[in-house]
Amino acid sequence: MHGSGIPIWFFIGVLLVIYGAMILGYGLYEWQTASYPLSVELTNLHTPVWWGAVLGALGVFYVIKFRPGRAK
Repeated sequence: MHGSGIPIWFFIGVLLVIYGAMILGYGLYEWQTASYPLSVELTNLHTPVWWGAVLGALGVFYVIKFRPGRAK
């Protein structure tokens, strides 16, 4: 089990990419439909879009940096 050669950070990066894509997709859907009440504060910042993009970018960084078979 210890000699598999695939670091745990690679799998964490894959999960971050998946979660980031899901949150980004929801944020874009929410932005398009605008089904929230107008009295909600800071809705114009569209935080799910930003957080989804940040999680996705961080996940892509981890996947590239810790990909299996990469020369050390």
